[in-house]
Amino acid sequence: MLQFLKSAWPLLLGMMLLMVGNGMQGTLLGIRGEIEGFSTFEMSLVMSAYFVGFLGGSRLAPDMIRRVGHVRVFAALASFISAVLVLYPTLAEPWAWILGRVMIGFCFSGVYVTAESWLNNAATNDSRGKALSVYMIVQTLGIVSAQGLIMVADPSGYVLFVIPSVLVSISFAPILLSISPTPAFETTKPMSLRELFNNSPLGVTGMVLLGGIFSAQFGMSAVFGSKLGLSVRDISIFVATFYVGATLFQYPLGWISDRMDRRVLIMIVALVGGAAGVFGWMFTASYPMLLLAALIVGGTSNPLYSLLIAHTNDFLETEDMAAASGGLVFVNGLGAIAGPVATGWIMEVFGPPGFFMFLAVLLLLMGGYAAYRTTRRAAASVEDTVTYTPVSPSASPVAVEVAQEYAIDTRLEEDEAQQ
Repeated sequence: MLQFLKSAWPLLLGMMLLMVGNGMQGTLLGIRGEIEGFSTFEMSLVMSAYFVGFLGGSRLAPDMIRRVGHVRVFAALASFISAVLVLYPTLAEPWAWILGRVMIGFCFSGVYVTAESWLNNAATNDSRGKALSVYMIVQTLGIVSAQGLIMVADPSGYVLFVIPSVLVSISFAPILLSISPTPAFETTKPMSLRELFNNSPLGVTGMVLLGGIFSAQFGMSAVFGSKLGLSVRDISIFVATFYVGATLFQYPLGWISDRMDRRVLIMIVALVGGAAGVFGWMFTASYPMLLLAALIVGGTSNPLYSLLIAHTNDFLETEDMAAASGGLVFVNGLGAIAGPVATGWIMEVFGPPGFFMFLAVLLLLMGGYAAYRTTRRAAASVEDTVTYTPVSPSASPVAVEVAQEYAIDTRLEEDEAQQ
């Protein structure tokens, strides 16, 4: 593990700077949109556009890397990100922000694909699981740190748009000066969605719902705070709380999931998150109650991503697990595109409390469906289940496939030990 950190620290540092830039622009646009007089629905389209670009980038980036190489793709896409960030305050129109968010989503997806393939190349079979954990922690630290930077200047000015642009530009240096090109880029042919659903109805359905849940948190939490009239400081703390909760609960839930029926755990976690969403909906006027609701919703919804992947693997043959990753990421992306739009519409109808209403409904639906699935077939034996591997919902298909590879290696090692 020390050897991995020694070789990969420039990559991890660069990725943290990228995540700071990404976390800043999402929250900042939510606050600035209110200042510019954008409606809730217009902001929901702006936020949804990021996930349109992200899904497109995750599917096109591998071909770009094969044609021109990792270094050129990374440098080109990161340059576009830096440029778009400083254009936002210059073109403060909904259509311009929508186009900018599509481009930034596409570019961030391509950058993640490139960086995560480097990360996989730097890790060995023995360190891959720990490498993914470190990478996820770095991502979370970047997003949480970004919320603190929102408070250093006036969101109605230009400075806060320049900061993430500079950070993204700086992130090139440690990565491009220390990373050599990786071997030929390969991805696994994805499993068909029909076959994936037949193997794991809960995995596919849960991923669609979770896409909407995560994109609403990532895209609409700052919009919610702005519409509620919270100060910039309070909005920053509120947004950061989702990710703090994700970090606190990720590993304890992972430990538990390796020791019980994952469908039951998914049901419990989703229902607890749904109850917290109802709590936030009912006590919107109380800021401390909002923070508590955000902590629990973030702490339950984000680990559900890894839980659903692990649950799906439990009902797949080892040779099919890597192929399943592409389908899971795709259906999650579809849900992510719809999430901010649906949240914006609900907030237009019911006001700001509609934000937590949307989260509560989707989490309760997932919990209810997980309960239903426990009645449809027997649970997988705990001895036969794959190891839980933490993966962030903001990761690209490469990170999910790396997690699958780690799960496959672990299962094969366990099978050999039993023989």
